[in-house]
Amino acid sequence: MTHSSGRGAGSEPEYRLARADDAGAIAEVIRDVVEGPNPVVFDRPWSEEEVSMWRRRLGSSGAIYVAVEGETLIGFGSLDYNTRQPETCTLGVWLRSEWRRRGIGTVLAEYLLSHAREQNFRRVVGSVPDNNEAALSFLSAIGALAPLINPESRFELPL
Repeated sequence: MTHSSGRGAGSEPEYRLARADDAGAIAEVIRDVVEGPNPVVFDRPWSEEEVSMWRRRLGSSGAIYVAVEGETLIGFGSLDYNTRQPETCTLGVWLRSEWRRRGIGTVLAEYLLSHAREQNFRRVVGSVPDNNEAALSFLSAIGALAPLINPESRFELPL
């Protein structure tokens, strides 16, 4: 299933669940994030196999959604969870540096929050690194969006 964001004029990214053949492109986005300033969550590049294993581990409870522009995977978002905290999931969104601050991450987060609602997660958390104002601003906006998309949950930023 693919969706266009419907925002703005011109070519719009398509949003869909990640497929097995997206693992290499997701690994490239992770590499771009790690090479930039203040990486969030990822502290080193991941191999295509590591991304594949992560995607398989998430199964249908978690999710990885991707944003694709033409033939290029420009970013992804994930909904991860820990079986010891079955009502809690962790939301993260990562974009190639040249695609940031265009609303793409917000659309990915909307899909992830809808998935969290469908999977009955009650608590959604996000990770914010030190000295990353852009990530904090993004997650604060998502926190305000969360009750609209997933009214049964609460969004928290860990301290």
